[in-house]
Amino acid sequence: MRDQRTPLRWHGWPVIRKARMTPLSRLVPLPAALLLAGGILTVSLPGASSEAATTTTLCNSQTASVDGGAYTIDNDEWGSGAPECITTDGNADFTVANSSIANGGEGRAGGYPDIYKGCNWGACTPASGLPIRVSKIHAGTVTTSWSTSQPGGSSIYNAAYDVWFNQAPATSGAPNGAELMIWLNHHGPKHPYGSEVASNISIGGRSYNVWFGGRAGSHDWYTVTYAMTSRARSVSNLDLRPLVADAVSRGYISTSWYLINVEAGFEVWQGGAGLATKSFSVNVGGGHLACHAAMSQRHPADHSTTDVLVRTADHAEVTTIVHFRTGNRIRKLRASAHGRASIPYAVGAALAGIRVRVSVAVRRGSRSGRCSTWFTPRRA
Repeated sequence: MRDQRTPLRWHGWPVIRKARMTPLSRLVPLPAALLLAGGILTVSLPGASSEAATTTTLCNSQTASVDGGAYTIDNDEWGSGAPECITTDGNADFTVANSSIANGGEGRAGGYPDIYKGCNWGACTPASGLPIRVSKIHAGTVTTSWSTSQPGGSSIYNAAYDVWFNQAPATSGAPNGAELMIWLNHHGPKHPYGSEVASNISIGGRSYNVWFGGRAGSHDWYTVTYAMTSRARSVSNLDLRPLVADAVSRGYISTSWYLINVEAGFEVWQGGAGLATKSFSVNVGGGHLACHAAMSQRHPADHSTTDVLVRTADHAEVTTIVHFRTGNRIRKLRASAHGRASIPYAVGAALAGIRVRVSVAVRRGSRSGRCSTWFTPRRA
């Protein structure tokens, strides 16, 4: 094992340089030809519900909020002008639908289609639990799961996490701390930015090679990369604490900095069509479990139904209590693999015009959390 703890001078290309993102604020059907010009296309499949069947296409550096706002998908084609687009069905997933990126085996990547939770160049997902001070990151505080599909072939790419740190809790632009990458896999003649400083070291039960690259030009952050020696297509409940602690011990990250964003995606140098994120989740909180509740209808007609919509950790136990004047109604459910739960309630026990409080408790293992919402029935 080689282990060099003194940061080296950088060489080669910095791995990720963000373009300004174009948010998707409204879905507008466009002719398919506009995909080559960076248009947004929505397609509804016949015979299916609109929620399940709507496909959104993102090109250039367009973004879309997905999974009820828990995550943002960012096409982020920052290093190429070639036609390249991704699709998503509105869940925490996406597929590279077409790509003519041809930067080859040398130089910078053409783009990094990704999904993230946190704040990315000032664009933040709600109720993410981030930022979090590095000194507050303990075992189990930040965990993540990611499943991918990687077709290989003539494409040149990696499958990598991009975890960002800033010296202050927030920034409206580029972070000024560090970029921590986790390479699950790569295809083609590419290696991480900078120089290898350690090889075959065990961190959190996995073996990694460690690379480090310093600040370059106008890019005001360090880059440390942990490349898995046993390549993977997926990880489950990967705890970021051991990797962050190793970077701190090497002097690459300060305990006074803040973790502001967790991304996962594919740096693409050539091709890339067929690359896909099949599922993705990030859980933040350690002892506290994230909990966010809303109603499918805030003002349902009396004698109808409304759903309590809960967003929390994947597979968490969810308990909802609706506080009617005539008594409480309690229901329990387990959240999906995407951390979503929908619990229907009949509102006949409520009075029109009188607000009804809804309490929610979530639990997974030793972690728990609470949140609440409300609805007010109206006369039909």
